[in-house]
Amino acid sequence: MRSIEVVAAVILKGGKVFATQRGYGDFKDWWEFPGGKIEPGEAPEHALVREIKEELDADIQVGEKIKTVEWDYPQFHLTLHCYWCTLVGEALHLNEHEAAAWMGKDNLMDLRWLPADNDILKEIILALPSL
Repeated sequence: MRSIEVVAAVILKGGKVFATQRGYGDFKDWWEFPGGKIEPGEAPEHALVREIKEELDADIQVGEKIKTVEWDYPQFHLTLHCYWCTLVGEALHLNEHEAAAWMGKDNLMDLRWLPADNDILKEIILALPSL
């Protein structure tokens, strides 16, 4: 089974996190935290900054790692490194996703999350303030 190593940004703003809806692939219409593949020799934090710039035309500051998720999809094994992030500026533009939403503690579980992203939701919910 092939392995893929990716990064995901859990972007915080005003007690909410930014979620994106996939517009392509086997999991089209499912929700995820934005990010993407780590290039050979690239540090995870640098990959995250690059991917968010490509996907959202946004600049971020990468913070503490939340956790690394290991997940077996039918076609590949995924290693997903998740980081707390903040926006540098306000601009966000969806270049690859079909929708996005700022989600709070009380509605984060309402979305249909990708299985690997679903695995970190408990940690995120515990860290978010109640509204």
